[in-house]
Amino acid sequence: MADAPLPPPEPGSAADVVRTWDARADHYLRLFRHELDGKPLDREALHAFAGRVGEGGRVYDAGCGPCGHVTALLAERGLDVLGIDVSPRCVELAGREQPGCRFTVMDQRETAGERLDGLVSYYSLHDQPKSGLPATLASWAAAVRPGGQLLLVAKEGTGDGVIDDPLGSDLRVYWAEFTEDELRAAAETAAFRVDACTVREAYEGEIPTRRIHLAATRDGARCPGE
Repeated sequence: MADAPLPPPEPGSAADVVRTWDARADHYLRLFRHELDGKPLDREALHAFAGRVGEGGRVYDAGCGPCGHVTALLAERGLDVLGIDVSPRCVELAGREQPGCRFTVMDQRETAGERLDGLVSYYSLHDQPKSGLPATLASWAAAVRPGGQLLLVAKEGTGDGVIDDPLGSDLRVYWAEFTEDELRAAAETAAFRVDACTVREAYEGEIPTRRIHLAATRDGARCPGE
């Protein structure tokens, strides 16, 4: 008797993120390989983050995706940066795109125990339920040393559930959006001090949703969750 087929992974779980990103990584790469070329405010935020960390600082690009372009930009600014992604296909493609950079398969929600000078999350929170935000930020705070830097970029909104892929693939994917207040509160609860939080309008050709850029410093006076 043949084995019964396995049930699909729970939407928003690590297994589901692997499934959906392995399936659409090539499509995403074709769309966004050079996206930073037309996003001056994003480049400015990344350059400012690199300046705050300082040359040689150890940094993770959490959810690096198949382009690896954020990892490459930070490396060009002198940081010791590792691009991490839960999708093996994304890591494979990023390594091909940016052969001078380092990438590895890792769940961004399981970074606690590292010793980092900073962490960048460039649109990496949208694949998980909003209920998982506090635990993810707590893991990042446990990985970043006191005084270390966080740059978080996310799409503004209230969505939180499975939808047709906004990137135009034929998949159904988990999609979460955040408000400025939600991101501020989660960062502060996780022992980050919010230094700046700005919101920009979508550029032409982007998904028509405003973008939130949050810059924060790991608070040395508190442990995550205090």
